[in-house]
Amino acid sequence: MRIWSLHPRQLDRAGLVACWRETLLAQAVLAGRTKGYQNHPQLVRFRADAEPLAAVGSYLSGVAAEAAARGYNFDAGRIIEPGAFSRRIPVTQGQLDYEWQHLGAKLQRRSPEDAVRWSETEPAPHPLFFVVDGPVEDWERVR
Repeated sequence: MRIWSLHPRQLDRAGLVACWRETLLAQAVLAGRTKGYQNHPQLVRFRADAEPLAAVGSYLSGVAAEAAARGYNFDAGRIIEPGAFSRRIPVTQGQLDYEWQHLGAKLQRRSPEDAVRWSETEPAPHPLFFVVDGPVEDWERVR
């Protein structure tokens, strides 16, 4: 499961679709609708909030907005609590930088034209997150 801290506009088509599907799975876990992935580390930041379903709903809303901007038809009706979250969640600069390099490596392998676009930009966070100083998040499984 990869729920990117990066802004969805920075993902290629495959990354955006995978992010949508995997975050829908995360939403199902948080809603108690599935028994799998209960201990997945990427759920830590949503579970830490008093309103985890609203937080993941806001995240999904951001992904759906990017998909719509690209002309894709993601079913936003699948979001349990769309746009109900009024706060932002911190993400460390180290986490954002780690994900940026991880994304760049993926793009080199599967989407060279997107890798060029990646190399010409800087990492930006998903609208749900705001950047704070710090290393890679404790929940990240660094490779």
